[in-house]
Amino acid sequence: MSATAGQAQSERGLADRLGFKPGQVVQEFGFDDDVDEKLRASIAECTGEELVDEDYDGVVDAALLWWRSDEEDDLTDVLVDVLGAVEGGGIILVLTPKPGREGHVAPSDVAEAATTAGLSQTSAISAGPDWSGTRLVAPKMQR
Repeated sequence: MSATAGQAQSERGLADRLGFKPGQVVQEFGFDDDVDEKLRASIAECTGEELVDEDYDGVVDAALLWWRSDEEDDLTDVLVDVLGAVEGGGIILVLTPKPGREGHVAPSDVAEAATTAGLSQTSAISAGPDWSGTRLVAPKMQR
């Protein structure tokens, strides 16, 4: 396998490990110029679909939320709004800058906001050199 093919497989593997599946529509919130383009490309490659932006008004299978400590909105409120767009059983991946990076959010802050919004954390993962990911789902009784 060539280095390029291996890298592509590794990048797609990250989206697979995060729970994304072929054919899913993934809506992205909090996009800015600091996002991880490799992760975005990995998700698009895995799903076979381009990510849709915050203005998309259809139902989606999963959501990607880039969240930084300098956001003006409350994370709990944003999670409730995002949950409303995600079809039952879908995932919400909250991405926050890693410790030492500008905009870092403590994992406990994400966990508290998720619990308040009625979501459960299923895993935490390194989502690239600058971002940590927290995978959230609605509890089964809400699906």
